[in-house]
Amino acid sequence: MTERAVGRPNFQVEQEFWAGKRVFLTGHTGFKGSWMLHWLHMLGAVTRGYALAPGTEPSMFGLTAASALCDHIVGDIRDAERLRAALVAFQPDIVIHAAAQPLVRRSYREPVDTFSSNVMGTINLLEACRSSDSVASIVVVTSDKCYANAEWPFAYRENDSLGGKDPYSASKACTEIVTRAWRESFFSANSPLSRQVPVASARAGNVFGGGDYSEDRLIPDGVRAFMKNEPLVIRSPDAVRPWQHCLEPIAGYLRLARACYEGGAAYAQSYNFGPASEQLLTVGEIATAFAERWGGCAAWTHEAGEPHLKEAGVLLLDSGLAQRSLGWGQASDVFAGLDATAAWYRAAAEGAGPPELAALTRTQIVDLACAPAPAELSQPGRG
Repeated sequence: MTERAVGRPNFQVEQEFWAGKRVFLTGHTGFKGSWMLHWLHMLGAVTRGYALAPGTEPSMFGLTAASALCDHIVGDIRDAERLRAALVAFQPDIVIHAAAQPLVRRSYREPVDTFSSNVMGTINLLEACRSSDSVASIVVVTSDKCYANAEWPFAYRENDSLGGKDPYSASKACTEIVTRAWRESFFSANSPLSRQVPVASARAGNVFGGGDYSEDRLIPDGVRAFMKNEPLVIRSPDAVRPWQHCLEPIAGYLRLARACYEGGAAYAQSYNFGPASEQLLTVGEIATAFAERWGGCAAWTHEAGEPHLKEAGVLLLDSGLAQRSLGWGQASDVFAGLDATAAWYRAAAEGAGPPELAALTRTQIVDLACAPAPAELSQPGRG
């Protein structure tokens, strides 16, 4: 294993590893998937993306013309045979599974779809990996909501109980159980049923960043409200979440994928990727900070939601394992992330085209997450 500095990954060092690596990325048309796709392209990876078409209009994937950054396949992870064929034919070195139904409130409306996408989709992905002789590292992206949340003031560790009171959270707990079952049954040295491949899972908290246009998410809801000169309506202003810019956990996913590739079974486990305790903010504090950065008359108001749709009041993560094992850590504070996020949405709202938004995305990846910044990528506005 190559030693890594804590926090910001060194761009040149990471580029030496990722350049030419074949990466099969599911969910590349989503919000976090699009940011990951841009980062992998900057690092020189050869990526095949497999996902449904973007679920929103607009989308970061479309606004940055991200289809040009990979071998782009529109496909459903619930289509097991098509997924297997796409993965095996590509002969990937690394598989990162980020495709999912990602919204808590939608899971109440569409529970069957949520479980079929998040659980059976993961099973299909892992089965496809079993059919490939090339895969040497697998990372399954889940969620901090996989924990049986008792709403205590303590941070959850990776060995705490899994659970979920809503369909989304329960589906993510099931995804974790499936990932461990396939790891130990089919990919471990103790199993005679398949070859040894390190399989890890990654659990991150609430993220934000430019290009997210999903429903029922704080920052996108704020952007939509502020652009109409309306107040942002929030349901639980006192709820505490592990807020962070999306590049923070993405840096963790990439470090974890590399660690599994280089270090093997020693890294085949679950990891939390959440902010330090001093970075924890309530929903109301995040809303206030983002409104200040948006400017003008931007503000928020409180409106209680439906009781049965109420989300947890407290959810904290202990990321000590990722810090110790992977050298991962908070690269920038939450306010720097909010500054960058407001700038990204402003540029999009003012009519910036795909070249400009793609260049801004690359600049923010360098400025927020990497050190040292390559000179040719650190100038805003360059394509």
